[in-house]
Amino acid sequence: MNPINPLNENFFHRVHVVVKTIPPGRVTSYGAIAQCLSAPGAARMVGWALNKINWFESGIPAHRVVNRNGLLTGKMHFPGEHTMADLLRSEGIEVVNNQVVDFKKVFFRPKPPLD
Repeated sequence: MNPINPLNENFFHRVHVVVKTIPPGRVTSYGAIAQCLSAPGAARMVGWALNKINWFESGIPAHRVVNRNGLLTGKMHFPGEHTMADLLRSEGIEVVNNQVVDFKKVFFRPKPPLD
């Protein structure tokens, strides 16, 4: 797979495609998504791609994407202070102090989308 330029719209679209593959009850990280898209080092751009959607209407489960330590660093982009944690809990993921408990156990390694 050719490296993807994280500064183009196609990158954002591909991020959205990958995030849709995260199953309920699992989480992944911004960096794992960037790595999957052959764009290591573009974890922040993955965050920007998720910030640019209306997660509720889009069907993209952005609440399943956390930082590399399992912290809910994107929570401020959801309505309400606890929305992201509540969504994760509703899927059976334990969250304490804005961090996924047993992060390695519920971690999902995404696969590159097919072109």
